Amino acid sequence: MKKHILIVPGDGIGQEVTEVGKAVLVKIAEKFGHEFTYDEALMGHVAIEATGNPLPDETLEKMRNSDAILFGAVGHPKYDNDPTAKVRPEQGLLKMRKELGLYANLRPIKLFDELLGASSIRPEILKGSDILFFRELTGDIYFGEKGRKNDNNTAYDIAEYSRYEVKRIARKAFEAARTRGKRLCSVDKANVLETSRLWREVVQALAPEYPDITVEHQFVDAAAMMLIKDPKRFDVVVTANLFGDILTDEASQIAGSMGMLASASVGDSTGVYEPIHGSAHDITGKGVANPLASVLSAALLLDISFGLKEESEAIISAVDKLLKDGFRTRDIADATTPADKILNTQQAGEELLKRI
Repeated sequence: MKKHILIVPGDGIGQEVTEVGKAVLVKIAEKFGHEFTYDEALMGHVAIEATGNPLPDETLEKMRNSDAILFGAVGHPKYDNDPTAKVRPEQGLLKMRKELGLYANLRPIKLFDELLGASSIRPEILKGSDILFFRELTGDIYFGEKGRKNDNNTAYDIAEYSRYEVKRIARKAFEAARTRGKRLCSVDKANVLETSRLWREVVQALAPEYPDITVEHQFVDAAAMMLIKDPKRFDVVVTANLFGDILTDEASQIAGSMGMLASASVGDSTGVYEPIHGSAHDITGKGVANPLASVLSAALLLDISFGLKEESEAIISAVDKLLKDGFRTRDIADATTPADKILNTQQAGEELLKRI
């Protein structure tokens, strides 16, 4: 198979972890006889520094001309500390999603048994958890009208959804549920929000087309509690942009670390694959970032965009073997982890390549 992959490292540790993700893709191509070509592009703070634009036209063009995109992270503390900044790295992320039509964000929350002790939640509650989140990505409060009024003393952000936007993400979630445990939980706040009432209405209207799927509706506050109390009750979860952003970060504790969670942002064209963690400038340049989420994002890329399930499984098995062999990065190590088993970013990549 011949495919062209764009590497967009972005900011902070994104540049360190995507290097490992790419190395794994190179190894897979070599092992399975594929021909993958690569290009690289700027986005985020590094793009602002170079061009003044968080998503330069050249990067967007490269994205459109690639078969898949392996992405790192965007962000920088200078913007966090300056809420008045007009140009921000995250604007590039939102524009990319809009321009590429990436309306569905898939976040698998799967716990490797070896990391049961890495979470703050009791192992007996966690064991067996396997959740697939579908977060809608191009609507909601992120993209609605926003501004200031009353002499700058009042701020507003408008949440907005169309029936079409809800239907297309819900249909993807229903289809995924058919390949898993045939259970779908739709999360909203329909007791308060009009957008959530439309959301629930659309999901309910779709449900008869999927008589084999058991559908449950939960308010977001109840779902947030239940994720910690009984994560095994969830199979496929579909929710709006803001709720999905919050719930999936909460669910990262099921996996023990955000450094273990991959994601895919897909629509009807080029897909983007990225770890859910941010740019983490507090550890940037120290070589201690966990690259496994980027590696697992590469596995998603092979599976979803290229249909290479065996190759994807080879990566997941290598990660599993690495953990079974007792190796850890700093974020998933504990007091019982021997010092010689704690790997830096580069070492984790090298050990993974040995196991593919």
